[in-house]
Amino acid sequence: MLTIGLTGGIGSGKSVVADLLREQGATIIDADRLGHEAYTPNSEAWIQVVAAFGEGILTAEGEIDRRKLGAIVFSDPAQLERLNGIMHPLMAGMVQQRKVQLSEASVAVAVVEAAVLFEAGWETLVDEVWTTVAPDDVVIERLRQRNGLSAQEASKRINSQMSSEDRIRRSDVVIENASDLVALQHQVKALWETRVKER
Repeated sequence: MLTIGLTGGIGSGKSVVADLLREQGATIIDADRLGHEAYTPNSEAWIQVVAAFGEGILTAEGEIDRRKLGAIVFSDPAQLERLNGIMHPLMAGMVQQRKVQLSEASVAVAVVEAAVLFEAGWETLVDEVWTTVAPDDVVIERLRQRNGLSAQEASKRINSQMSSEDRIRRSDVVIENASDLVALQHQVKALWETRVKER
């Protein structure tokens, strides 16, 4: 089984590329979805996160309120590091488990879609890394339309992440997503033909 790590900053089109790869026949392991699963009340991650950040991050139903948690960790790098120290190792185990299941089911291509692939040290879980990139002004506009963030909030999110330059330097493939969906489709299809099918 070929395992591709798909990463990219917020608003760079990573999820769209994941959908396009799914259309080509890949099976997607969505790290965000695994994160949601990991936060299930009374799971190991839930217990550790609540112990670290207090019960103030919980909803009335006892679920972790990702907005409240986000407000804490996005405004303080030390708190973000603390959260990542809990979540990244637990989720690496979940990714590994999912890969084993897919391999046993004879899946040919798995894509681990993860914004924090490098930060979490998950390059070791994949055979090659594909990164989506887009110019900051394009990303800010996407975040304003999609998430309702102000330009200032959007910039804060972008700046809290690894730079595109760092990601590009550590990637096997770079997917430019500055224009429209058609251009992106062509890029992904060409990559699938040359890098996946010909293996």
